[in-house]
Amino acid sequence: MAKEKVILAYSGGLDTSVIMTWLKENYDYEVIAVCCNAGQKEDFDAIEKKAIATGASKAITIDLREEFITDFIYPTIKAGAIYENEYMLGTSMARPLMAKKLVEVAHQEGAFVIAHGCTGKGNDQVRFETTIKALDPSIKIIAPWRFWDFQSREDLLEYAAAHNIPISQSQAKIYSRDENIWHISHEGGELEDPWNEHYKTIHVLSVPPEDAPDEVTYVNIDFEKGVPVAVDGEKLDPIALLTKLNDLGSKNGVGTVDIIENRLVGMKSRGVYETPGGTILFAAHAGLEKLVLDRDTLQYKAIVAQKMSQLIYDGLWYTPLREAISAFVDSTQELLTGTVRMKLYKGSAIVAGRKSPNSLYSEEFATFSADEVYDQSDAEGFINLFSLPLRIRAMQKFSVEGMPTPEHEKLERKVLKAGDFVE
Repeated sequence: MAKEKVILAYSGGLDTSVIMTWLKENYDYEVIAVCCNAGQKEDFDAIEKKAIATGASKAITIDLREEFITDFIYPTIKAGAIYENEYMLGTSMARPLMAKKLVEVAHQEGAFVIAHGCTGKGNDQVRFETTIKALDPSIKIIAPWRFWDFQSREDLLEYAAAHNIPISQSQAKIYSRDENIWHISHEGGELEDPWNEHYKTIHVLSVPPEDAPDEVTYVNIDFEKGVPVAVDGEKLDPIALLTKLNDLGSKNGVGTVDIIENRLVGMKSRGVYETPGGTILFAAHAGLEKLVLDRDTLQYKAIVAQKMSQLIYDGLWYTPLREAISAFVDSTQELLTGTVRMKLYKGSAIVAGRKSPNSLYSEEFATFSADEVYDQSDAEGFINLFSLPLRIRAMQKFSVEGMPTPEHEKLERKVLKAGDFVE
């Protein structure tokens, strides 16, 4: 009789290598390892070989990079969704896509169980499992960290040694990291004390701002309907475009944030995130929106962005509300075509220029010089109407404070007439 199959979200690291053996030992499953290439710098051939050597019956690597950018990153940029105004959601966006692929492989392989190595203290367990349940609630989920006997990294290392599991990690590892084509995150080590400044050596993608070149770098980014399509006039596919902006941002120390965030599971955590290209894209997109969108749309979109960021952070990508928000956002992006010039310098990414055929900015109207399109006398009537509630409130205040009725009535007639106070 064939063994039941389990799909393991596999990275080749200590946790998932131990889980592989632990699943076979405790459940007698046939384990199929699935590694998702979201742009992390890994030797995926070596990871597949390691999975087979560790006991997997099959090892599958799925290249998610372009789908990650077009179907998750771009909608997030268009929405302007940044969690708690600092975190650009690099891990949060990737997890639902990875979970989707795990479900697809489960269907292809005839498996009804998915296992992952997420800790019970983190957000990722929610993101993976909420997505799996949204896409196929019949699939059973195994999350070993929530119930096995291991309590620490040292426990895993001992188990790996006892079971001859090939691992490259040691107890000397300082940080917990997650990397993809959008960002890299760092947690642990000195970061666990929020008073400590993070070490310069933590940087992987970007140089520390103080070590960046003393010269300014300018880069032009073209957008079509809110989507970046070219850098410095060169049309690029999504992977090439983000890679180029990552390179430019990295060299100039752009995109590192050190934040305290509120995890979904209730605790606060401290993390350092490097998002070089993403920081440039968010700033450029926002600069173009301010040129093209009207005030009411911009203000309402800011409310939507906050909600969108929370949905993504909480792993609620595959929900009716997220889909509805994205539909609204897409409608706001129809006219968002143009070019933004970004100025990169020692950690900063500043909009230095923007242009669009759909710009609502009119130099003819906005100029401080003489013009023939704006009648300044029109402002008087506008102000009178704009301030009407305030004037009525003021009249009520005068009356309440005991102003003689005849004088109040006279004042009322003057106030309502405004202008030259003609009765």
